[in-house]
Amino acid sequence: MALEDAKTQIDHAFTRDDLKGPSFENVFGGAASFLRRRYTKELAGADIAVTGVPFDQAVTNRTGTRLGPRAIREASLLQPCDAPYGWGYDVLSEFAIADFGDLAFDYANVPAFPETLERHIAGILASDTAAVTLGGDHSITLPILKAHAEKHGPLSVIQFDAHTDTWADDDFERIDHGTFMYKAVKLGYVDPARSVQIGIRTDNPDTLGFNILDARAVHRQGPEAIAAQAREIVGDSPVYLTFDIDALDPAFAPGTGTPVWGGLTSHQAAVMLRELAGIDLKGGDVVEVSPPFDTTGATAIAAAHVATELLCLWGWTRRGGA
Repeated sequence: MALEDAKTQIDHAFTRDDLKGPSFENVFGGAASFLRRRYTKELAGADIAVTGVPFDQAVTNRTGTRLGPRAIREASLLQPCDAPYGWGYDVLSEFAIADFGDLAFDYANVPAFPETLERHIAGILASDTAAVTLGGDHSITLPILKAHAEKHGPLSVIQFDAHTDTWADDDFERIDHGTFMYKAVKLGYVDPARSVQIGIRTDNPDTLGFNILDARAVHRQGPEAIAAQAREIVGDSPVYLTFDIDALDPAFAPGTGTPVWGGLTSHQAAVMLRELAGIDLKGGDVVEVSPPFDTTGATAIAAAHVATELLCLWGWTRRGGA
């Protein structure tokens, strides 16, 4: 059946007649929406919207993550033929998932960017649709957290990252991918006591009260044990999951701006994301994919899998028979 469908399906990003179901379109052809979902600005009936934020003007080292959403979409084309592995249900068939396209913003008016992004995400959430975001540098998570906190209240965060991003910065007009979590805590969007940062391997003495399960802990204890601890920390609180691709070791994700050795393997990340099933996930993002440094495409492939796992995590507690 899949072979026959592949002979006739093309440009599902525009031609598919609903938001559910697999796609057998040839991987190497057609328009590259995320997982071959339909591009649409109309969210009536949509359960989840995947949206891109091509912004990288807050980085401390190498730029290029503005090209991340496009690369992640292209890498995702390997996946929409089958149910995501290991979940026991098919999020693509059970839930209506739309590709909401990218955020429109004035690249030359950086100070206006956070409010523009916040409105964009708030608009998705106002339609009772969940948002999964493709970055972009990690500064984008702050306005996204604000939109989610205004809807759900203070959030627990599960942050996969090489860096805590809690460096002190009390200039709240300043945009920086290394200080956004500090600001999220100070502004009351995030409760650090019931949040967890996984994969950390850079020093920052002020943890702001976050629970930190660093990369060494993951290697020593194993991904299943770390995921169990993370689930216990967040409990039944509303959760936002942010995945900086530099949580992975540069051997698995070289295409990023601030790579740090000693990181997570793709296997460890996959196991932990799957083992987080049952958290009350409200939304999530995958950020810091920089295609100019991703010579094999491995980083974008990893990010596309992370974004798919976010869809599965969101759907787990909402699926039929859950």
